[in-house]
Amino acid sequence: MLDPQSLIRFEDFDLDALELQGLNLLVGLRGHADAGHALAQVRAELLDSLNPKLIASFDIDQLINYRERRPQISFLGDHYAAYQAPRLELYRLTDGLERDFLFLTGPEPDLAWERVSAAIIALVEAFNIRLTVSFDAVPMPVPHTRPLGVTAHGNREELITGISTWTPTAELPASLTSLLEIRLNEAGKDAVGYSIHVPHYLAEAEYPQVAVGILEYVGAALELGLPTDRLREAGRNLESQIADQVAATPEVARMVENFEQRFDQHVPETERRSLLVTANAELPDGDELAMAAEAFLSGFPEADGTATKD
Repeated sequence: MLDPQSLIRFEDFDLDALELQGLNLLVGLRGHADAGHALAQVRAELLDSLNPKLIASFDIDQLINYRERRPQISFLGDHYAAYQAPRLELYRLTDGLERDFLFLTGPEPDLAWERVSAAIIALVEAFNIRLTVSFDAVPMPVPHTRPLGVTAHGNREELITGISTWTPTAELPASLTSLLEIRLNEAGKDAVGYSIHVPHYLAEAEYPQVAVGILEYVGAALELGLPTDRLREAGRNLESQIADQVAATPEVARMVENFEQRFDQHVPETERRSLLVTANAELPDGDELAMAAEAFLSGFPEADGTATKD
C-alpha cells in the first residue's frame, strides 16, 4: 500500500512557514447528496472572494471512478478541447477580517477513503490545524417558509450543543466527511460538522439560502467573517419566484402548509425526535414527494428562458 501522503502534491510553498501553522480547516466535498447545489455556491463564493492560494492537490486519478462519474469535455466542430478534470485541492484563504484558514474542496473520492482520511490527518498534524469543520446539505420534508434546520455533530460540545433542530438515531449512507470525523476523533483531533436541511422540493434547484446557512454556521465555528451578501441577494430574488410558483400550484401549497404545521408544532421540543412528524403521523411516501416536487419544478424557467415541460 502506498503511503497516504503520496496522494498529495504540494505547490511551491514553504510548508514549514509560520503562516501555515495553527490554522483551521474547512472541508467541503461534493458527495451523493448536495441539496440546493450547496457546495458549488459555497465554493464559488469563497474562491471568488477570499484571495485563494493553492497549497496542495490530491492525485485524483487514484480516487475517482471515471466510468461512474464522467468529467465534461467540449467538442468544437471537429476536435475536442477544454477537458474539465476533477480536482481535489487544498487552499489557503483570507477572510474579511484578515484571518487565514485552509479550505479542502472538490469531489468526494469514490475510492481509497481510508487513505484519503489518513492523508488529511497527516495534513492536520503537519500544519497543527486546530479545528476541522465540515458541511453538507441534505434534502428533507421541511418548508421553505421557516428557518433552515441543521444537525450538528462532532466532538466539540460548545460548537454543537443546543444547535441541532433534528437529532435522529439512524443508519445512513456513509460519506468521506463522516468517516473523516470519526478518524479525526480517534486521533484526538477536534472536528465538527453541520448538515443543513433543505426543502426536498428545492433540492435539485440552486438554493442560495442553504449556502448562506452553511457560511453562517461554519463561519461562527471557525470565528471567520465569510461573505454572504451576494448569496443573500440571490436568495431574496428566488423567494419571490418560489412564492409565485407555490401560489400557482395547489398541491405544492398544501404540502408546504402541512410541513409548516408539523414544523411549528415541534420547534419547541428538545427530545431526540424528528421535527417533521407528529406522534401519530407518517411522512408522505416517495410517490407523493416526487409528484409534488415535479409539479413545483415544472414552473421554473430553464436556461433558455422557457418553462420546463414534461
